[in-house]
Amino acid sequence: MNPLAEELNVTLREASPELFGALSRLGRELFFPRGILTQTAEARERAGKYNATIGIARQDGEAMHLPAMMKHVKGLSPDETVDYAPSYGNMRLRKAWLADMLAKNPSLAGRKTSLPVVTSGITHGLTVAGEMFLDPGDLVVMPDKAWGNYNMIYGVRREAGIRRFKLFDGGSFNTAAMAEALGKALDDKGKALLLLNFPNNPTGYSIRRDEADGIVEAVLAAAGPGRDVIVVLDDAYFGLFYTEDALTESLFGRFAGASKHVFPVKLDGATKEEYAWGLRVGFVTFSVAAQGREDEVHTALEKKVGGTVRGNISNCSQLSQSLVLSVLEDPAYAAQKEEKFEEMKQRATRVAEVLANPAYAEVWEPYPFNAGYFMSIALKGIDAEQFRLRLLDSYGVGVIAEGSSDIRIAFSCLEVDEIADLFDIMYRCAGEMKE
Repeated sequence: MNPLAEELNVTLREASPELFGALSRLGRELFFPRGILTQTAEARERAGKYNATIGIARQDGEAMHLPAMMKHVKGLSPDETVDYAPSYGNMRLRKAWLADMLAKNPSLAGRKTSLPVVTSGITHGLTVAGEMFLDPGDLVVMPDKAWGNYNMIYGVRREAGIRRFKLFDGGSFNTAAMAEALGKALDDKGKALLLLNFPNNPTGYSIRRDEADGIVEAVLAAAGPGRDVIVVLDDAYFGLFYTEDALTESLFGRFAGASKHVFPVKLDGATKEEYAWGLRVGFVTFSVAAQGREDEVHTALEKKVGGTVRGNISNCSQLSQSLVLSVLEDPAYAAQKEEKFEEMKQRATRVAEVLANPAYAEVWEPYPFNAGYFMSIALKGIDAEQFRLRLLDSYGVGVIAEGSSDIRIAFSCLEVDEIADLFDIMYRCAGEMKE
């Protein structure tokens, strides 16, 4: 093992042997190299005369660039646009994102967290979490209604076993089923990765305030000596909560530092929160109870994440990070974001109004939804894939079929005045298939 990796592992073993035991083989071997990047960082701070360290070209005191490119970028310098970003991410952006996270999650007050490390979108963050904690044969516990790419990331790429539990108990989150599935996984392996995604893709369900404590209590009760839980919180749609009873902060704050056997990992980003899907700016943040040595542990984890970024994609887009930072620092940011939120809320509200049509109950039943981009229905006696194809071929309407009966609708991409027509077309199509 590389001495730099062992140096980090010594810190983790001493401060949090439970966390060290939960790391994958790769997670233990990861480190941030003290090579070109470290020497370049030192030179940027101290080489006042000539800096001949990094593999970019410079001209007239800034990153060399093509005017044909820079003319399309307004308000950012060449260094903010075409230079390399650190493997950890832009430091100003990381600090700004943490400050924003603390403001939006009051339950994090007084809790220790790592400084967020930038990832190339939340999918990359999910991959990083898998690399850090999953070996082949380890177990991942997740709801039966979940984003299909989780299986590729964890089941295929990390060769983990996927254990599913029923998401809903009537109109509520099925805490009992989650606890049972998690308990069995811990009985079998002594370690499990619990994956929670609120607001949920594909159903658009986010837990209510009165459900949050029960979920946390169930996880803490299942964990213990020889029963370690990595709680990965996919907060991709964070902030898009449309009902008064929805929990408007991440479970990360409740899990942070709550148990030395529970390791929350928060994954979020600009993708949906800032309506910047293609910029691919995500973040991974940890919180570990470590006997008063939390800062050391979090720094070690940041270095391991920086190492896996360096060894995979080297670094994330400088331009994308600069754009997101400029947005967070813009005085108009809050008002603009509130305006977009209200538009999304109107769409969700209109969906709920339209779905109240009692005639629709003949052909489908909607799953509970109160947040995010999506909602889903369960067709009655109609094959989902055949329904999807008929909608596409006969009506020019696109939806997503999932499993044998479920249909996912992205109301996020519909104008308010289009929603009723969409569901009327779907109802007509379903009626034709039932005849």
